[in-house]
Amino acid sequence: MKKIINFRIFRGERYYVAECLDLPIVTQGLTLDETVENIREALNLHIEGEDLEAYDILPNPAISVNIDLGEFEYA
Repeated sequence: MKKIINFRIFRGERYYVAECLDLPIVTQGLTLDETVENIREALNLHIEGEDLEAYDILPNPAISVNIDLGEFEYA
């Protein structure tokens, strides 16, 4: 059973976009802070009232976020 739910954040055209790698969840935000808050809200709404064992997730899972910084520009 999973103790960690993984998300990936990348920069879209206008927003930061977060997609969950373990569940069908996608959210966005104008800033990274807003995006992280939206991840928490979206995850809570998605698993609210659900049997976590059906998703193979332990109760009170941790959230891991990987931020894709895109290409580097060298000075």
